[in-house]
Amino acid sequence: MTAQQQPATAGVHAGYRPSGEQRPLTPPVVTSAAFAFANHAEAAESFALKRTAFTYSRTGNPTVSILEQRLAALEGGTAAVATASGQSAVALALLALLQGPRHLVVSARLYGGTVDLLTDTFADFGVRVSFVEPGDLGAWEGAIEADTVGFLLESVTNPQAEVIELEPIAGLAHAHGIPVVVDNTLATPYAYRPLEHGADVVVHSVTKGLGGHGSALGGAVVVGSFDFSDSVRWPQIAAPRERYRGDSLLQRYGAGAFAMLVRSKFLHDLGPALGPEAAAQLLRGVETLAVRAGHVARSVEELAEALEAHPAVACVHHVSRPSHPQHELAARDFARGTGCIFGLELVDEALVEPFADSLELVTLAANIGDARTLLAHPATMTHCRLSAEQLRAAGISRALLRLSVGLEDPRDLSADLTQALDAAWAGWEGAAPEGATPVGAAPASPTVPGLAARPGEPNPRAATAASGISPRPTPADIYALAATAAARKA
Repeated sequence: MTAQQQPATAGVHAGYRPSGEQRPLTPPVVTSAAFAFANHAEAAESFALKRTAFTYSRTGNPTVSILEQRLAALEGGTAAVATASGQSAVALALLALLQGPRHLVVSARLYGGTVDLLTDTFADFGVRVSFVEPGDLGAWEGAIEADTVGFLLESVTNPQAEVIELEPIAGLAHAHGIPVVVDNTLATPYAYRPLEHGADVVVHSVTKGLGGHGSALGGAVVVGSFDFSDSVRWPQIAAPRERYRGDSLLQRYGAGAFAMLVRSKFLHDLGPALGPEAAAQLLRGVETLAVRAGHVARSVEELAEALEAHPAVACVHHVSRPSHPQHELAARDFARGTGCIFGLELVDEALVEPFADSLELVTLAANIGDARTLLAHPATMTHCRLSAEQLRAAGISRALLRLSVGLEDPRDLSADLTQALDAAWAGWEGAAPEGATPVGAAPASPTVPGLAARPGEPNPRAATAASGISPRPTPADIYALAATAAARKA
């Protein structure tokens, strides 16, 4: 066998070969809190971290270890540490870099829970954070301070599904001796492997696309190969520590030193351990990642194209649309898609509630990567604690909805989303009166392969008529307006 398997193969086999007397085909679930030792010497060496062994399931468990090895193989990492949730994975990875009240530079377009962690909890302990527009390399460089110890960004942003060009950002960070942490939850390693593009640490909410069923929480920190040998800058890794009997983690574990810091200090001391039952459920999800992710990527693109034509929709935020400014970048670096979500911007926030309440198949819920298609309203749900300024910086309006596409047939999803949009549009006071003739040509909407078209629908680019409503902007218009506003602010 080759050292590096294809994702579909690694998702099924990495980290486990049937062994023992019974040789179970699927990974066994080891539900034990503690593990016995053959003798005292073995126990003493194991707890001193001088030999590899399972001691207590807070820091390691055989079932969890299989998941860790599988995720490391999928991402092309040197090691992985599983945690109880994606939020804890982000926290432990950053704590291992911070090693005190130091400074981070992070993307302004992050999941709301990550922003809470950075601006509230971390701030309580003196950690300073600078937010920057992820596509502005000059902003990243301008935000660097003498004690900046990490860059943090998402490979695919939540909720707009924008992508990043990682290599220039990573090159800048490395020129300043700064490691790059990438949250790859949305893309998953099926579509994108950040370590191959310059990242040093990858974090996941395994709950989401990797798990794929919404039945278990889990997170992971996957480690690359950053040089942590500077004992002044990285004392907990490269300097001798009393905790390790005068050794340094780098001396003991080499390339595995950062992962061991995450495990032996932060996972051990803070305790956000992943249980073996949850690990087994997540392993079953990972086995089907390649099949699920391909289906979802196709459904996302079909739905994005179909819904863009509806008069209640101001803009579909997804890089598959030719009008998206990152369309070519995504085609180059994210050829397998960008995961399960896209943003749906309605023409008015007053349409949000009637649209959400009219859905019959799609469910209003705060998760992504589930087998079921889910809708969320970021401004009042996942990003509800962000200030108005933070929401603007993240590009989140009160008319923006996030769709996480599941495994259903896209024709059924299109029908449900369309009828809900129709219902919301019909009751909106700004809609054109029935029978009004739209300004401009009004051909039938283009048919999307595999999706039901609505015959005779007016041209979505045309303005509504007699009501005096201004023409609905195209996605290109919205992106241009956003760029103009950003330029004026700068």
